[in-house]
Amino acid sequence: MSENQLPPNEDEEEEYYEHHRILADKGQTLMRIDHYLKHHLSGVTRTKLQNAIETESVKVNDKPVKSSYKVKPFDIITVAMPHPPRVTEILAENIPLSITYEDSEVLVLNKPAGMVVHPAYGNWNGTVVNALLYHFENLPTGRNGEARPGLIHRIDKDTSGLLVIAKTEYAMAHVARQFFEHTTERTYYAIIWGIPKEEKGTIVGHIGRSARDRKVMAVYTDGSQGKHAVTHYEVLATYKYVTLIKCKLETGRTHQIRAHFQFLGHPLFGDPVYGGDKILRGTTSGSYRAFVDNCLQIMPRQALHAKSLGFVHPRTKQWLQFESELPEDFTTVLEKWDKYANQ
Repeated sequence: MSENQLPPNEDEEEEYYEHHRILADKGQTLMRIDHYLKHHLSGVTRTKLQNAIETESVKVNDKPVKSSYKVKPFDIITVAMPHPPRVTEILAENIPLSITYEDSEVLVLNKPAGMVVHPAYGNWNGTVVNALLYHFENLPTGRNGEARPGLIHRIDKDTSGLLVIAKTEYAMAHVARQFFEHTTERTYYAIIWGIPKEEKGTIVGHIGRSARDRKVMAVYTDGSQGKHAVTHYEVLATYKYVTLIKCKLETGRTHQIRAHFQFLGHPLFGDPVYGGDKILRGTTSGSYRAFVDNCLQIMPRQALHAKSLGFVHPRTKQWLQFESELPEDFTTVLEKWDKYANQ
């Protein structure tokens, strides 16, 4: 991994964005889709085209096709990628940042829920990157020179908690390597529906895109798809129908905790993507429904917080360890569940 490369994005929400849309001419002769795209897209290798087709990123008339598909007149061909088309300019914005730690090499932020880390489709402004561009100069760009100043890893928009930012190219390479080799320490607190059978456990299962919905991640226990993912968890407290858990990430896949606990049958409380934003345990009484609805109104997001973060400082080589307090919506919901369980 070069100094200008990041490891795979950590815990970020991925979406697919249309990069190319081509309308085949009325006189188009039958031609294999991979050959057709090779002629119509500049600078794209055959290998990349094959990968795009195999991952169903290439569609004809809104349907995935195989490499052997023959393009016909008036076919509409689209090519999508898991990142938005390149943005020529990201604007600096005077957005306050909650800084937990800062020195000449690194910056540790406590990101609030609802704040996107990097500009993308639908969220071009108000992100951590917009704020970084305003408050800091000459941050390393990261991935192959793209405008991702200081980013080493990311967390989902509606996940709160700790995020480390590199202030120099050396720090970028050094800390990114630690993420790549899984030598960092990261713990998350989460509220899940139900009570796990074991107070401590490990969830192992490859995580990859769901065949039904590419915005959702699925767990593949046979290893046929996705990437190897391991989550260690420990029960901290139970509240009759929900549980507070601590998770330690051994790997950092997209939506790892959210997907793993849905697979285990315990979706995160409030998670709209993985089915946690409705009653999954408990009674059918009107008062209980009103209680849960009130909790979901207080915390209309997945109950997930990046609680701690540890890594080796790039210059001093000393271990740095940081802890963050649970945000107000998280603690309020916990207090309400605690009161309900004791009643």
